[in-house]
Order: sequence, then C-alpha cells, then structure tokens
Amino acid sequence: MAAGNNGASTPEDDDPFGYLYADGQTAGAQAPRQGGGYGYPGPAAQPGVPRTSYNQVRAVGERQYGGGGGQQAQYQQQYAQPSPQYAAPETFPGADRTRPVPPVQPPQRGGPNTRGLLLGAIAVVLVVVIGITVAVLTNTKGDAKDDKAGPTAPATQVQQSPSPKPSQSAQEPVELPKQDAATLRLGGPARLGTDVKGAKGADGAYVMFNGTGGSASWTVEVPEDGSYTLFLSYSVPGKDANATLSVNGGSPREIRMKNFAHAAEGDWEKGWTYTYSYAELKKGSNTMTMSCEPGNQCEAYLDQVWLQQGQVKG
Repeated sequence: MAAGNNGASTPEDDDPFGYLYADGQTAGAQAPRQGGGYGYPGPAAQPGVPRTSYNQVRAVGERQYGGGGGQQAQYQQQYAQPSPQYAAPETFPGADRTRPVPPVQPPQRGGPNTRGLLLGAIAVVLVVVIGITVAVLTNTKGDAKDDKAGPTAPATQVQQSPSPKPSQSAQEPVELPKQDAATLRLGGPARLGTDVKGAKGADGAYVMFNGTGGSASWTVEVPEDGSYTLFLSYSVPGKDANATLSVNGGSPREIRMKNFAHAAEGDWEKGWTYTYSYAELKKGSNTMTMSCEPGNQCEAYLDQVWLQQGQVKG
C-alpha cells in the first residue's frame, strides 16, 4: 500500500473483478452497473473512503465511440450495406433483373496456341515426306543413268543382259528370192520356151519338160533347219498335169499341177497359175529338182520357183 491512508477499503473493494471470486462474493462484492466505476460497492463514493480507482467497468459491447450512436453503429451501418464495387450487374439502377444470367462457359480445350503447334507439326511432317520423296526419285534416276553406262558402270550394280533376238521362225515367214526358169539347170529333153505369153520370168522364158526324163534343178540357201513351203508358177493347156519333186537327192514325191485357172483345153496363155508343196530342209544349201518321171503327165510349162519359211498356205 502507498504511504497515504487509503481508508478502510479492502482488496475486494479495489479489485474490479472481486465479484467473480468466492471470497469477493462473501465480502459483498457486486458486478458493476451502468455509470459505476471500477471501485466497489457502487458508482457513488463511500463516505470517508477515498476513491481508489478511476476506471469504470462496462459490459462487453456497452462502450460507445463518439456521438450520434457511436462508432460501432457507424461500422454496422457501413458494412451492412453491400459494397458497390462488388455488386452484381442486376443491382445497378435501370438494370434488367428479369434477364437470366448466362451460364459460365467452361474453357475450351485447345486454343490458338494449340492449333498453331498442330499446324507447325503438320508442316514439318510434310517437309520431311517431300524430302524423302525427292531423295528416292533422285536415287532412282541415278540408278537409271548407271544402267545406261554400259561397261563403265560400277561392278556392284547388276546390268541387264541384252534380250535375245527372236528366231525367224517366231516372226512372219521369211520369203526367199524367186528364181526364174531361165536360171535353172535343165536336164534331159527339157528346153526353154518363149512362145506362150504371160510368163513372169526374165524375157518371158519358161521350161518345157518335153516328155519323160526332162528336168529342172536349182540350189537355195535357208537360214535354219525346218519346214519350208515350195511355191511354183506354171501353165497347163486346160487340163491337169503332175511332176516329181526331189529334195537333196531324197525320196521323190508327186506334185500336182492342176488347172486352177480353169482355162479352156489347149489355151496355154490362159492357163498360168501356181501351187505349193511342203519340204523339210536343212540349214544352208539345199538342192531341189523338178522332173518328169515315168507315169507323170508332164504336159506343163514351169515359170518360177520360190520358198517361204514354215508351212504356209498360198
């Protein structure tokens, strides 16, 4: 305690919270009321007891700040109203409160940046593909040039062998030169004649057998072994004839010389026609002979002879 005389006040009178304790309540301490100070027993000072506290106990929420309802009332009024900075658009004056608020659209996946990246990736792929294509075409052209290089091409490259030439037998029949009767070798009673017009041989000459033993021979060169067709042109006097053919001294066979021109009997000039017969020849030189043998009807004039490769029809 201070040196001065504080009177008969007890600690409970000086303790503003004495009413909260059991000993304070026994001593008669009471809760403070409106307008009372922090001292006990009440707001009025006791006679003869100096005032020991100048603070007043107030209930929570009773203290006022300023006039006109206090600062607390101003705070309540200020924060009770909505802030215009955060007010919804429909609360503004003149706003249409009946208009529905549009829903919030979710963010779309992929934007301009994503599209740009995708287009860039596609462009890169196209450039790579074009580059590969150009490289392949360039290599192909280079290989083609190397193939044309012939003997100077690298040994690592496979060169195509030249295609074999097709044989003449696979092509169209080869027609050998015709031989005129004037070039044939005559035997026996055979003679050349020129009286009957229409022969195609040189100077219009033809061969007359003139009976049994008359013959005409010639030699011909052929490119390969195989079948050939012998053609001969002749004239008969309006009736059929026949003769014998021998090839390289082999077995003779008959050749028919019919009146295919349908000439009248005795008309040699109208009787010019032709026939053919097949023969097997060997490559190189071959000798052929037309003759009038016993039993043949040799009344015919021989004009020209020629061969064609293969068995063909005239």
